[in-house]
Amino acid sequence: MTSAYLVDATRTPFGRHAGALAGVRADDLAALPITALMKRHPGIDWAALDELILGCANQSGEDNRNVGRMAVLLSGLPESVPAVTVNRLCASGLEAMGQGARAIACGEADLVIAGGVESMSRAPYVMAKATGAYTREQKLEDTTLGWRLVNPRMQASYGIDSMTQTAENLAREHAIDRADQDAYAWRSQQRAARAQQQGWLAEEITVVEAPQGKQIITVDADEHLRPDSTVAQLAALKPLLGTNTSITAGNASGLNDGAGAVLLASEAALRKYDLQPLARIVGMASAGVAPRVMGIGPVPAMRKLFARTGLGLSDFDRIEINEAFAAQVLACSRMLGLPDDAEHLNANGGAIALGHPLGASGTRLAMTAAFALRRHGQRRALVSLCVGVGQGLALALERA
Repeated sequence: MTSAYLVDATRTPFGRHAGALAGVRADDLAALPITALMKRHPGIDWAALDELILGCANQSGEDNRNVGRMAVLLSGLPESVPAVTVNRLCASGLEAMGQGARAIACGEADLVIAGGVESMSRAPYVMAKATGAYTREQKLEDTTLGWRLVNPRMQASYGIDSMTQTAENLAREHAIDRADQDAYAWRSQQRAARAQQQGWLAEEITVVEAPQGKQIITVDADEHLRPDSTVAQLAALKPLLGTNTSITAGNASGLNDGAGAVLLASEAALRKYDLQPLARIVGMASAGVAPRVMGIGPVPAMRKLFARTGLGLSDFDRIEINEAFAAQVLACSRMLGLPDDAEHLNANGGAIALGHPLGASGTRLAMTAAFALRRHGQRRALVSLCVGVGQGLALALERA
């Protein structure tokens, strides 16, 4: 099988909920990084693009009807380019990359754009159809995050713990106290602020012109960061689940808007278009866990990936574990034997500081890792996310 390479990557800034990107439709948002990649590589015959694979967790609003295909048409790609939308919830953007890499490895594609999008600000309310005539049982369900239209069998068998509750479950079962979670969250903010000051985040970002009321504003930086937060301020926040719990808005990721895309290529496409890759995709693996502790999913996914590739944790210079919650990352890092403040784990901060637009986060993690490998002359990076309803996904990159 041929190798699959990550050639280039870009993303929009990540906006706060109801923030700077709230006026941009999800399908338009998805198209923006794709258009940017096309402009960067004018020598590519874009009609030869074999597939566009886009991750999206919601798909209930403007991201419906195969938002990947909508992104092809809105981005300026030729209409002959096919597209598919994939959903592995929080890991959808990384799933898209893995599927694209597998198509290249199998010889079924030479050029693929993969990515993800989520507009949590614009996530709609939905209502199921009535179960019978004159019924008054209908209710609106918020599609922004978490369970809706729940199957009673699922609730009876596995429970329907909220994302916050799953993090609290991990905190209790792994004895992760509030102080350690807040300390981790503070480090995430500080590391992200440093990365922003160094221009490392700007390397990833495509500037967006967004409507705001009657004006058009320029959005060129992530707006979820709170670099001035102190540990004392984080400690003063009220727990989201009440007394004697530890998860707060400060040690959890946010509700955000954003999109990202990466260009993947085979060895033949690299030669044909004279492309210089950032990294080679070594492999990807997924694993299932109990839904009530979904945040531990990266650990078995990593272990499965290690078994397939013959690599171990010590073979990676950088590790990115999506920061759904501080408690969740700490549960994973401690199970892997890493110190809480490991310098090579989420070295540029993570979703607690930068935000977590569900379908786009996996794409962001992979590009952050790939750019960092080149910047620092490092060899390998490990990227992983936990997934709602109990899964984990992990992908390995090696600097090309």
